[in-house]
Amino acid sequence: MGNTTNAVGSNVTAVNVNHLPGLNTLGISMVRIDYAPWGQNTPHTHPRATEILVVIEGSLLVGFVTSNTDNKLFTKYLEKGDVFVFPEGLIHFQQNVGNGYAVAITALSSQNPGVITIANAVFGSNPDISDDIFARAFQVDKKVIDEIQSKF
Repeated sequence: MGNTTNAVGSNVTAVNVNHLPGLNTLGISMVRIDYAPWGQNTPHTHPRATEILVVIEGSLLVGFVTSNTDNKLFTKYLEKGDVFVFPEGLIHFQQNVGNGYAVAITALSSQNPGVITIANAVFGSNPDISDDIFARAFQVDKKVIDEIQSKF
């Protein structure tokens, strides 16, 4: 089991071409995700892969958001043995909705799917994106942005 004692309560262990060179040209990689009670795999995207997730243990709330055309949220509660697909490039997430630990295995349709964790990418950039830009984009005070950026 991965160490889930972190701010988001999950641990992602990937096996891709960077970890296993034998995957080169095979177009596949896998991930194990361990979730503490109520932990989550925060909103992220894979720019080069579709993802299929299988719940091995526990209960998860999963979801993805369609593109900017209509930003429709699709969610589903999953139990042990259930499967869900996240389309390539769409922002998606998972959250353990149980009081015990949960485990999922995912397969991705690329040897190097990439991952962009939304909060880390926008609030943890180096150098920081200007709080003026975020204040207008999120329609909040700059102090709120500064507080969020300080966590990344």
